[in-house]
Amino acid sequence: MRAALSALLSASLATQGIACSTDAMLVFDGSASMAEITLETGNTSRLTEARKAIRQAMPLVEHSRRIGLLTYGPGPEGSCEGITLRFPPRPNAAAPVIEAIDTLNPAGLTPLSVAVETAAEIMDYGTRPAIVVLVTDGNETCGGRPCASARRMAGVAADLTIHVIGFRATRDFFAWDNPEQQEFGGDTVAKCFADRTGGLFLSTETVDDLVEALQATLGCLVVGGRALPGEAG
Repeated sequence: MRAALSALLSASLATQGIACSTDAMLVFDGSASMAEITLETGNTSRLTEARKAIRQAMPLVEHSRRIGLLTYGPGPEGSCEGITLRFPPRPNAAAPVIEAIDTLNPAGLTPLSVAVETAAEIMDYGTRPAIVVLVTDGNETCGGRPCASARRMAGVAADLTIHVIGFRATRDFFAWDNPEQQEFGGDTVAKCFADRTGGLFLSTETVDDLVEALQATLGCLVVGGRALPGEAG
């Protein structure tokens, strides 16, 4: 994972000072599972480590493009209603993103499909280019269908790219509230968003992995020192 991300960054990530015209929404997992401490996560939670990565990554990418933040999960136990727009895409987003995620109180379930669709709609994706970067620990747990949602959005989008960063992502092949997982196979069904829109799917395990994935997806991609078509600001 580290080698693949490092190669991607060295080959295609712009340095600070190169701006990109396409706005992005960061969709961040604030569900109860992000706070769990298990054999998989060790002596800390996914959220604790994700906060470290956000603090490192955001100052590196905030000058690349305007970035907004939407979180999902916080709310009553067992709730799918905790989708919250923190702010739409704005310049110099590092400080407000860091503050919002540092104060996030994870709870509730994981409405992946509705959260991603809401983020895209905030950017008027049907008429304007838009980038969504989803950070999740894996499961749709609110009955949504990420593959169907991504296919539908791609069909009406002006130019929509959804990148998915799985952070210590888990899969549940038999959950009734994750109906597409058995059909999708080994990867988390969230990967459908990337597959259907030409985005990246990056599976991360460590803080450093997550920092590099955030740089790769929120930064400005370049080839030969030039921003990719549609990216130059």
